[in-house]
Amino acid sequence: MAQSVGIKDVARAAGVSVGTVSNVINRPDTVATETRARVLSAIDRLGYVRSESARQLRAGRSRIMGLLVLDMGNPFFVDVARGAERAARDAGLGVMVCNSAESAGEEAEYLSLFAEQRVRGVLLTPADATGRNIESFRRHGIPFVLVDRVSEGTAECSVSVDDVAGGALAVRHLIDAGHRSIAYVSGPPGFTQVRDRRTGALNALAEAGLGPDSLRELPTERLDVAAGRDAGARLLGLADRPTAVFCANDLLALGVLQAMYAAGVAVPDDLAIVGYDDIEFAAAAAVPLTSVRQPAVTMGALAAEMLLEETEEGAEDDRGGKRAHEHRRVVLQPELVVRRSSLSAR
Repeated sequence: MAQSVGIKDVARAAGVSVGTVSNVINRPDTVATETRARVLSAIDRLGYVRSESARQLRAGRSRIMGLLVLDMGNPFFVDVARGAERAARDAGLGVMVCNSAESAGEEAEYLSLFAEQRVRGVLLTPADATGRNIESFRRHGIPFVLVDRVSEGTAECSVSVDDVAGGALAVRHLIDAGHRSIAYVSGPPGFTQVRDRRTGALNALAEAGLGPDSLRELPTERLDVAAGRDAGARLLGLADRPTAVFCANDLLALGVLQAMYAAGVAVPDDLAIVGYDDIEFAAAAAVPLTSVRQPAVTMGALAAEMLLEETEEGAEDDRGGKRAHEHRRVVLQPELVVRRSSLSAR
């Protein structure tokens, strides 16, 4: 196996000191043009790549931000990552994106990895409903910001969407379209987002004078298309099938839509469908999907900016002292995007 090339090898090849090579890499303006060219030529010839981990040890801080989401197969989280990456890149940082796959165990492993790597900070959408993973990670002293989750009862920053309002938007729209029997394909009940969207749905029913029995809940183990197809099959088996369905995210809604299409059930004439997130595929579905839009890119960017504020060193306030970071809880508002999947009622 070929040995890695170090800074001493570059210095030897260029006929200069190690300090001169370091200056060429970190402070090129302090090195004479001819010397700098000779060092750069040696770097190129030898294929030298500087050790970022060693540089971080010397500097005492990482240039990497961790991002741990529930499901990178969900375009919503891809958009969150895009926003975070954009903000991190503007600050000269990179983002290590990891996928917990909605598993508390995998989440714990990735949080341990982030701690080992001493990342600058972490953006986290928790998978562990108990909060034990967060409590364990907090002991490492690495700042983190919760994404798509409100930091109730904790000191950390968070960026989320008002999911109670979002659930109300979805079901209020279906009620206005004439539906009085609605199914809620909810996803894992341990997720706060799932519970909040259900609360919003029940609030909308109460506003219309309808009781909670007007909402038939169909829980699923995951928040993906396959789980949506399974929920759709269960929906088809109901003797008193609801006339509309609200899904906790768009992937579930697309799965339900596939199940209806395969069974010959017309959407929206026989069943209206509303999703949540407004991912790109929602508008491109065979029957364009009505969805509650979350500003995912904005959410990711805001979370990254808040983490950067918290990890900034040496910032001074107006009196010349160190500026204290103030934890914030940002709650964004959702928006209903109406398309053909919900435009017809019985």
